[in-house]
Amino acid sequence: MNTTYAEGEALAKEIIANKQEVKADVTLILAPPFTHLCCLPLRDTGIGISAQNCADHESGAYTGEVSAAMLASLGVQYCIIGHSERREYYGETNAMLLEKVRLALKHQLIPIFCVGERLEERESGKHFDVVKEQVQTVACQLPAGDFEKIIVAYEPVWAIGTGKTATAAQAQEMHAHIRKVLHEQFGAVAENTAILYGGSVKPSNAGEIFGQPDVDGGLIGGASLKAADFIAIAKAF
Repeated sequence: MNTTYAEGEALAKEIIANKQEVKADVTLILAPPFTHLCCLPLRDTGIGISAQNCADHESGAYTGEVSAAMLASLGVQYCIIGHSERREYYGETNAMLLEKVRLALKHQLIPIFCVGERLEERESGKHFDVVKEQVQTVACQLPAGDFEKIIVAYEPVWAIGTGKTATAAQAQEMHAHIRKVLHEQFGAVAENTAILYGGSVKPSNAGEIFGQPDVDGGLIGGASLKAADFIAIAKAF
């Protein structure tokens, strides 16, 4: 929940202007607030556009909600689902998130499905079990054909907005764990699943994190509010 429309437009234009610095085979996706989605000048720029959330219902009397169909009608291509802030502040459950993923897929949106553990869960040694349950109760419930379309993002909740960052080794360890869980359900196709890392990525640590074999990209939060930082992170991949 950052930027007025004018601020968001200026940020998007600055990113577009510097996009050529990023390797052509790196996919850039911007996820602005709902209010910006229909107006930002992103079409025909080669930059994907994502919503930050969608409703867990098709349509109806759900005041204030935004459906997957509405997003698709605007040309949105991706949708972040299950971000830790949605789980933490708005009580979104795995059952709700499964419905959101299904609806996003129904309307040809690519879900960016988020998983991750809190600090107390990591410190108590439950982090692998917590993330495994999140993966199994949502991603692993999809038919194989639908699973192939999703992106997974790992967010160590304790590293979001805190200035703390998982080490590159910690990120790789969890990403490999996620891929193993997916492989057990879907087989070799899991090797092609993009697993993004999200947790205080910045230009100074992006190269080391992205250099890990199971880290396929980043879900960038605060650093994306500065075009120069966002571009620098993308260049590190």
